[in-house]
Amino acid sequence: MNTPAALVTLAGFGAWHGLNPAMGWLFAVARGMQAQSGRVVAASLGPIALGHAAAVALAVALFAAGRFALPFGPLRYATAALVVAFGALKLVRPKHPRWVGMRLGPRELALWSFLMATAHGAGLMILPIFLLGEGAEAPPCRGECVAAPGLDLTGWAGYLVGVGVHTGAMLAASGLVALVVYYRVGLAVLRRAWWNLDPLWALGLIASGALALWL
Repeated sequence: MNTPAALVTLAGFGAWHGLNPAMGWLFAVARGMQAQSGRVVAASLGPIALGHAAAVALAVALFAAGRFALPFGPLRYATAALVVAFGALKLVRPKHPRWVGMRLGPRELALWSFLMATAHGAGLMILPIFLLGEGAEAPPCRGECVAAPGLDLTGWAGYLVGVGVHTGAMLAASGLVALVVYYRVGLAVLRRAWWNLDPLWALGLIASGALALWL
């Protein structure tokens, strides 16, 4: 997978994560309605995105450690197996971390988001994208080869950019949904027309792990 396609995929995963109410926008709306302030909704989004980014970065850091410790083949199969197994577990036992109370400061809100993203395997879902970047082979060339311009998603700089692109898309999607729900839709409508995304989230994890083996 080339770098532009990988970045688009990471952004797509970020948007998908942002649309999932379990990743934070529903909590942001609830806090805003409790305080009767749209500013509280907007202020909640930053810590939520920060916690999400920390969870994703932790998963990527562990992946980077495995990259230096294992050959690509075993790393590929181990990563894919872990993502698929976690997705299967979430499909069978979709549990959510519980947090008591709505009056959380920015630190507690970021910690809540970190725990939710970690428990749902948000970081695991994007690991196959970095894995495909690690396994990509450079095209053959004749004579003197010149490095192509652009960003390589291997190495720490690439990892940081990938996490940033993913988190930016997550923040944009969750912010849009939160503000629309707060100002236009309201939580009462969600109670009447609620769609449980947990099965789709679990299937997304399984599909992401399978992608690492297929490509």
